[in-house]
Amino acid sequence: MKTDIHPDYHEVQVVCACGSSFQTRSTYKDTVLHVEICSSCHPFFTGKQKLIDSAGRVERFQKKYANYRKNKVEASPAKG
Repeated sequence: MKTDIHPDYHEVQVVCACGSSFQTRSTYKDTVLHVEICSSCHPFFTGKQKLIDSAGRVERFQKKYANYRKNKVEASPAKG
């Protein structure tokens, strides 16, 4: 193994936007790592669905494709 080519592996404080924080080890250059989502606030771990949509993208998507499934069913030929 070559010497002096590996990054420094040290303790890092991870701080989430939800307010929780924890200590881990990383090769991250700073001592504090800011993240937007963590296991304390992620829907997979909490079991709660939370949509963060500041630009209205979810509403635009739902409005655009609201009739998509309904139109597909009406347009398909009847079997019989």
